[in-house]
Amino acid sequence: MPTSFEKRRAEFGEYLRRLRVEAGYETGKDFARAIGWNAPKVSKIENGRQTAGDEDLETWLTAVHAPAERSAELRVRLAAIRDAYASWREKVRDGYRARQEESLSREARARRIRAVDLLIVPGLLQTAAYARHAILSHAKVHGGAQDITEAVRARMQRQQILHEPGRTIELLTAEAVFQYPIAPPEVMIAQVHRLLSIIGTPEIRFGIIPAGTLLPYPVTGGFWIVDDVVMIENAPGEHLVDDVDEVGTCHEVADLLWTIAAENDAAKTVLQRVLDNTSR
Repeated sequence: MPTSFEKRRAEFGEYLRRLRVEAGYETGKDFARAIGWNAPKVSKIENGRQTAGDEDLETWLTAVHAPAERSAELRVRLAAIRDAYASWREKVRDGYRARQEESLSREARARRIRAVDLLIVPGLLQTAAYARHAILSHAKVHGGAQDITEAVRARMQRQQILHEPGRTIELLTAEAVFQYPIAPPEVMIAQVHRLLSIIGTPEIRFGIIPAGTLLPYPVTGGFWIVDDVVMIENAPGEHLVDDVDEVGTCHEVADLLWTIAAENDAAKTVLQRVLDNTSR
């Protein structure tokens, strides 16, 4: 079943196809030849398999002699599609601090936050040292401005909301975070102590799924639900979802995972086991 992002991109492509036909270009091949593109590119854009770039859209609009009003509408629609999905290379081009400040602003306005990160400690619970390793690992793949120190500082500022009343925060991770660490043992040990310290904090629900637990749903990537928007991260980029049904599905998956999570004293037991194993 296509996601809301895929639906919006497909609808955008169909709109462009209609403009192409209305302008007298019966086939995508004819149109591609007229504007100097290859035919597969036209097909991918029209069928929603590729997002048009700004220059692509302007070339298209010029070729079909689109009215100013329709052109303006399509520019707005394209911007909305890009906002729904942005590659990491685009997001970090101007630095990692800006990405953290974006999260800080969104979370500061939120009344409810639910994080599901099974292979990395949720950002709101990371130590500065752990955060540095996480951001550096990201930068090795995606590049971007190397403002790592400023980005770590911004990520630490995000954690101020943990001590502010008036919101519900649920943070779920897994013991696998420590079985597949992204930092040296001394950093991971300090990170365990940080997690231990958060247990029992008012208005914060923390859970950790013990190793070897049968999962009720195969989670292939982390996601955050911030009020009515879901942020799904994968290797290429970040996908924002605001479709009511899709957001509801993410809540359902989170609910299922919480049924197998260790909380309170049980969570302390899991973390103590991690400490014992890491210290050997």
